[in-house]
Amino acid sequence: MTRRAVLGTLGGAAVAQTRRPNIVLIVTDNHGAWSLGCYGNADIRTPNIDRLAKEGVLFTRAFAVNAVCSPTRASLLTGLMPSQHGVHRYLAANGAQVGPRSYYTLEEFETLPKILTANGYSAGLTGKWHLGNNLRPLPGFSHWVTMPHGNTAGFYDQQVIEDGRIRTQPGYLTDYWSGQAVKFIEQNRSKPFFLYLPFNGPYGLGSAMKEPSRNRHAAYYADKELASMPRDAPHPWNFNYGSWMNDMAVRRKYAAEISAVDDGVGQVMDALDRNGLRDNTLVVFLGDQGMAGGHSGFWGMGDHTRPLTAFDWNMWIPLIVSHRGRIPAGRKAEQMVNTCDVMPSLLDYLGLAEKQARRPISPGRSFASILNGEKATPWENIVFYEFENVRAVRTPEWKYVERIHESPNELYHLTNDPGERLNLYYLPGNESIKTELKRRLDASFAKYAEPRWDLWKKGTSKSGLISGKLFGLEIQEGK
Repeated sequence: MTRRAVLGTLGGAAVAQTRRPNIVLIVTDNHGAWSLGCYGNADIRTPNIDRLAKEGVLFTRAFAVNAVCSPTRASLLTGLMPSQHGVHRYLAANGAQVGPRSYYTLEEFETLPKILTANGYSAGLTGKWHLGNNLRPLPGFSHWVTMPHGNTAGFYDQQVIEDGRIRTQPGYLTDYWSGQAVKFIEQNRSKPFFLYLPFNGPYGLGSAMKEPSRNRHAAYYADKELASMPRDAPHPWNFNYGSWMNDMAVRRKYAAEISAVDDGVGQVMDALDRNGLRDNTLVVFLGDQGMAGGHSGFWGMGDHTRPLTAFDWNMWIPLIVSHRGRIPAGRKAEQMVNTCDVMPSLLDYLGLAEKQARRPISPGRSFASILNGEKATPWENIVFYEFENVRAVRTPEWKYVERIHESPNELYHLTNDPGERLNLYYLPGNESIKTELKRRLDASFAKYAEPRWDLWKKGTSKSGLISGKLFGLEIQEGK
């Protein structure tokens, strides 16, 4: 897509030929695609996200490259895998985030906000950062409202960072992020802007789910059975949350937090409409990583298992892209895409692909032509994933999972076994597909992984390790 194709008249509204579209990038926290109405969920109310999907393109097979927050968000903003940017796990409390030991984990990279501001955009963050040095705006951002930590202990009366100070924000945090996003839109409506809105909800974990539900959706869900969250015996690998498999209060709280995020999406879309910006704004909605809500006997993310895992429930994420009047509406894209594809796609869509940093080389592929409705777009349906000692390659039919310093390896025939219940790795008759998938997995990491951050070749981690002793390493959070 050329720059000329992006600019001009959008949806009948005349737009200055020198102004690129605004970008609103909305990210949710621990959020499986299965939980949204537009992905087939009949239990949880998400009318605003569903409407966004009707106005744009819904990717049915979008996958995270990692199981936890900091690595996936780093990959989103750099187009790089964890073994390239070095953030292999979530940043722990304090440490890199605030205080005398704080540091920015992506300092050396040309990030999405850096590139956009270099090309005339005003960039604002409102929401969860979780990539280090949280106290003040980092390169590329002029507006900065975030949290001093990454975990969510609760949604009410929580700490935030604003104007370089940590304070307690009274009330409901999800509403606060939404209000700050609307404020940024209204303050920057006369120039191209990039709004990064990473919610810390719906979350689904820890004390936040044990906190009484007080948002406007709590009463609606108070008696709902929520059949979309399967009730099953805990899988033997379920490490943290096996007892939550049938906890209705937790399930209802998670549903209420999803609907609250949906309210925030509605507020942002209303603000764009109210300010005459909707037809000149590209809106992207996605999850940072997936979340199991009882699926296959699990609750939580891929770090809530032992061994660490690469099941679809912690890989499959929502991804919706809308640009009214420019991107053909109401389509579903079946191509398999992942987190690393988002940044090169946005730059390509904006006509800025040539500005993308060339070192390290991004493994991401641009799906800009898919957004534009081009039918003959060549695309190989394959995605890659890594989480510390776990690496995986997934195709439409198969998933191959390999571990170092631990067993088992895994092989699933997803067509016949979408719940990934039957590990075929050690059964006879699958040697050829195992060999081919291993070849593809090894080739991808050989091409893209940076030795310094390649854990499989004695590299290290910027963010410590969940299972550091597993590698025979004693890696602490640090540079």
